[in-house]
Amino acid sequence: MFKEFREFVMRGNVMDLAVGIVIGAAFGKIVSSLVDDVLMPVVGRLLGHIDFSNLFVALGEGTFKTIAEAKAAGVATLNYGKFVNTIIEFLIVAFAIFLVVKWVNALRRPAPAAAPATKDCPFCATAIPIAAKKCPHCTSGL
Repeated sequence: MFKEFREFVMRGNVMDLAVGIVIGAAFGKIVSSLVDDVLMPVVGRLLGHIDFSNLFVALGEGTFKTIAEAKAAGVATLNYGKFVNTIIEFLIVAFAIFLVVKWVNALRRPAPAAAPATKDCPFCATAIPIAAKKCPHCTSGL
C-alpha cells in the first residue's frame, strides 16, 4: 500500500498540482500586500483619505470609528470595505493569470510557415523559382 501511495504522489501531475498550489498561495500573499499596502492607500488618498479596509456598517446599536471597536463591543459589522479590497485582489490575480496563460499560449504557437520559394510551371509542371519570368525547362513565358 505504501508503494502504491508513493507511485501516486510521484506522478507528474500530482507534483505539478502541489507546486502550483504552493506558488499560488505565495502569489496570493504578494497580491494581498500589493492591494492592501500599495494600491488602496493611494486610491484612498485620491478619494479623500478613505481607508477602504475600515469601511463598515455596524449592525447594532452604537457608533464606532473602527471595525475593531465594534467587534470589541460585540456588535456585528458588515465590512464592505474589505470586500472591495478582495474584489480588487481578485481582479489583479485574474489579470496576472490571463497574462501568464497568454504568454504560454504564445510559446506553444507553431512558427509561421516560410513563404514558398518555388512554383509550378503551368505548361510543364516543373518546379521553378517564384521570381522566374520564363520556364528554364520548357522555355514558356510566364
